[in-house]
Amino acid sequence: MPSAWMIGLPAVLAVSATLTWAARHYALRRNLLDQPGERRSHGVATPRGGGIAIVLTLLLAMAVAAVFLAAARVPLLVFGLGLVMVAGIGWWDDHRPLPAVRRLLVHLAAAGLLAGLVWQATGNPWQALLALLFTTSLINIWNFMDGINGIATSQATLAGVAFALVLPGPLALAGIVLALACLGFLPFNFPRARIFMGDVGSGALGYAIAGLVCLASVATTLSWLLLLVPLTAFLVDAGFTLLSRMLSGQRWMEAHTQHLYQRAVKGGAGHTSITGMYFVFGLFSITVFNACKNLQPRWEAAVAVAWILFATGLWLLLRKGMRN
Repeated sequence: MPSAWMIGLPAVLAVSATLTWAARHYALRRNLLDQPGERRSHGVATPRGGGIAIVLTLLLAMAVAAVFLAAARVPLLVFGLGLVMVAGIGWWDDHRPLPAVRRLLVHLAAAGLLAGLVWQATGNPWQALLALLFTTSLINIWNFMDGINGIATSQATLAGVAFALVLPGPLALAGIVLALACLGFLPFNFPRARIFMGDVGSGALGYAIAGLVCLASVATTLSWLLLLVPLTAFLVDAGFTLLSRMLSGQRWMEAHTQHLYQRAVKGGAGHTSITGMYFVFGLFSITVFNACKNLQPRWEAAVAVAWILFATGLWLLLRKGMRN
């Protein structure tokens, strides 16, 4: 590994941790606290907005990459602008809650920038449309799933590692940097939460992971279905919970505690054990993902569908058990 990497990668971890410490002190000074409530999974007032540390770390890393990789400057600038948009509206919402529609419009605009990069790279408008819809969805999925200590950050770390394993050459650094930025934040949020990410962090993580998926769809021959496998835990829990709320006529955009992980906490399980179980499932997911990266496209898709169906069956079984 080049000596620059030996210095740069630990620096990412250190910068993220330092900025998280600073964000916590800022939140305490501004009384920026998440209060306990019926629709919350925590029991004490906790500072929020710590995800700004992850966002700033990613932006700094992208700025350094732009200095050394001239060919990547425009894509980095476009992606960075989208990341700032998502994080910015989240930061605003953390300070002064905004209507859901206004947030969604910003998410769509940022996703449009990422979709534009996919269109430029592939010339395929349908793939760009898929990128638009997927990115918008993932921004909100990561926000929905950021409800207990460490769960969203640990899953993002696994996603970064998963895509680093399949991206070619220096592109793998994108996944490594995301994982390290998350690891710098994680000790402040798990096992005991001294600060929450807030919308500024959860939405931005969803956008960053969508960027990795889009990058892998352009830079590798892996099928889109296989690219979803490392994200299975969140896609299944958020997707089917949302569907069940829609089918039952509930106001699905409102805050709630009906996700599987939230039901488990309400049933008496601790944050540490639930986050740990999701982490173990995530490890299995990225193992399946990595094992299938050299298969023919039809077998990639078949394994991906089988894994997602297995996860769906497990979700249904556990949800039924918690209901009973």
